[in-house]
Amino acid sequence: MTVCPHASTLRWSTRRSLLHATAAAGLAGAGVVALPPARAASEVDVPFIVTPDHVTLAMLELAGVGPRDMVIDLGSGDGRIVITAARRFGARGLGVEIVPDLVRVSRENARRAGVADRVEFRQQDLFETDLSAATVITMYLLPEVNLRLRPRLQKLAPGTRIVSHDWNMGDWEPDRIVVVPAPDKPVGREKISRLYLWVVRP
Repeated sequence: MTVCPHASTLRWSTRRSLLHATAAAGLAGAGVVALPPARAASEVDVPFIVTPDHVTLAMLELAGVGPRDMVIDLGSGDGRIVITAARRFGARGLGVEIVPDLVRVSRENARRAGVADRVEFRQQDLFETDLSAATVITMYLLPEVNLRLRPRLQKLAPGTRIVSHDWNMGDWEPDRIVVVPAPDKPVGREKISRLYLWVVRP
């Protein structure tokens, strides 16, 4: 799952032409393969960063993911959130990603991790994705994308849990905020990740 820190200048549609960097060691135990190197920041104007594995785990723990859950990861990158949800917590999952190469890599990662029968990856615009099957939504998106998604998220079934990495949703107060140390985080002055949890109410 990836994020662009320069939110004000990047439209979601430009993600179609961007590749994401990935850590070669990420999910090594699950047999996850590394992506080709991302294009230089000067070519794409903005850097993309991968969610560290311990932050991925913290997001799923914050949502209380279990075997009965369906996790939908919006902007799923190399698939690590969905794969970890299936591998560590027995959940089912769907990763939604607009970059074809990342969808291909995610499917290969799931196969290598032994969870291809529990997860799916789609090349799709997240605004066109049916979210109704989700019991958990995870995301690491741009602030304005969060706000555009917010009306749809608030209409999901009561009890659906939503976890956002680093970005809130305006005046929709989270049920819980967790701060996770991230000493190797390449952007921002604070070497932490803030995780926001919302539970959809009736």
